[in-house]
Amino acid sequence: MEGGRRLVRCAVYTRKSSEHGLEQDFNSLAAQREAAEAYILSQRHEGWRLVKTRYDDGGLSGGTLVRPGLQRLLADIEARKIDVVVVYKVDRLTRSLADFAKLVESFERHGVSFVSVTQQFNTTTSMGRLTLNVLLSFAQFEREIAGERIRDKFAASRKKGMWMGGHPPLGYDIQDRKLVVNETEAAQVRRIFDLFCRLGCVVKLKATLDAAGVRSKARVSTSGRSYGGNPLSRGALYHILKNRLYRGQVNHKGTWYPGDHPAIVSADLWARVQAILAGHRTDRVHGTRQAAPSLLTGLLFDDAGNRMSPSHARRHGRRYLYYVSQALLQHRPQAAGSVARLPAHAIEAAVTDRITRFLSDPDRLALQLGISDSASREILARMRRANGEAEPDRAHAFVRALVRVVMTKVIVGRDHITISLARAALHVRLCGPQAGETSGEEKRGGEPGPDESDTIELTEKVTWRRRGRVTTLVLPADGRGADAAPNEALVKAIARGHVWAQKLVSGEIGSVKALGELVGLPERYVSRMLRLGFLAPVLVQEILDGRLGSNLKLQALDNLPLRWADQCRHLGLSS
Repeated sequence: MEGGRRLVRCAVYTRKSSEHGLEQDFNSLAAQREAAEAYILSQRHEGWRLVKTRYDDGGLSGGTLVRPGLQRLLADIEARKIDVVVVYKVDRLTRSLADFAKLVESFERHGVSFVSVTQQFNTTTSMGRLTLNVLLSFAQFEREIAGERIRDKFAASRKKGMWMGGHPPLGYDIQDRKLVVNETEAAQVRRIFDLFCRLGCVVKLKATLDAAGVRSKARVSTSGRSYGGNPLSRGALYHILKNRLYRGQVNHKGTWYPGDHPAIVSADLWARVQAILAGHRTDRVHGTRQAAPSLLTGLLFDDAGNRMSPSHARRHGRRYLYYVSQALLQHRPQAAGSVARLPAHAIEAAVTDRITRFLSDPDRLALQLGISDSASREILARMRRANGEAEPDRAHAFVRALVRVVMTKVIVGRDHITISLARAALHVRLCGPQAGETSGEEKRGGEPGPDESDTIELTEKVTWRRRGRVTTLVLPADGRGADAAPNEALVKAIARGHVWAQKLVSGEIGSVKALGELVGLPERYVSRMLRLGFLAPVLVQEILDGRLGSNLKLQALDNLPLRWADQCRHLGLSS
């Protein structure tokens, strides 16, 4: 109390959006504070007294409440150290109506009033709150209009090709707010483009540039800190190779406009580089650049509708390829289908084998494509001649290319595989434009894309067997394809085991040790091979027929039970 009146503690809050002018002795913050202190002094007869603590925020936007000065003010309000908050204008406190509502609610909860010096109202009255909301709405409107003006000016400047700020890229410097060519760096940029045209690979390009000591653009910040000048990463090289700024263009929201700066890279060099990059993107989509291309990328689904994506694992220096359900990759195992992880070789071989058998059936081919029997047999003879005359690798590539063009989807279930083929695409590939009606696109030599509305469905019954964590595919006896070929190394080992076992049983060789000395191999290895001479006959027949697949390795037969029934049960076979 002072002179019979209640003491009213007043805090002054000031804010300025930009840092410009803050270094001056009398800046905007000082002017705001002077006006607020004068108003508090005019209310001295009401008991108003200035709180000496300063609550200033210089260079901070009113669009957020995360400001040091404002947070100190709110903390002191919570501590009941303030009765009135005085500002020069409402928008100095905040420009957001939602934020202001939160602040006013906090003020009222702690019995604090809010006063604007230039707008002269008090939030303790309903009229003051109404006036405050109206003013704040106009403040927010003014802020949005200013933002729109800035964005429109920026867009118009970009369309005129002007440089609108930011760090200049390698090859350019900034002079008078314009990009000018740095000849030394420009030579480096042209060298990067030339090398990529010769090497055709960013990995090799990076290795070459690192060996030559080529570095990124070195810069010095306004504070004097140096940065840049490091080896160019692969991401940085991709950015350089795709940056149309080097063709004399500027970008605004995804659209490129002619710039007012000179180009560094010629049109011909740019076109060659983009063609190589486009080829890489196509190869990645179709998987043709991989050492073991993923034939079914984008086409394979489990029976729960999840796409199955290529994956791989390395064990003992070897690379194993798989297709894995996206449900597993996204940590949703309960949403995966009945078969969620597949060996790539097995499923790809099963698909190509089923399509090959379909194409080898002239009667069904004629029925599905609506052509005559003679035409289907002519197609079959032509394919046999082409595959017979081609080298094995080329014949394999022909089948894979055909699969990618005509196949629309493969669904893997617990006991079957469903393959969907686009009828129109298959007709064009096999019959050619002369065999029937053609569209304008086909007449120009193009091929229609897969049409899922008119498809041929092929179904293959299969059996999946698990040995530990490994899932293998077993094709039916009448559907053996590439995966059904016997494992030659395993067959050879079984034959050796039978021969050596016969020598011991007949008494020709007296012991395992003597047998090892005779064949020149360690006794432990000979013992291991001898076990293969006592495999169950049904198991040996499965291996010889190739129905266990080439994924079965010698290690899987180690430590098998002695009883034949147990051996078959261990490998998932019927005894």
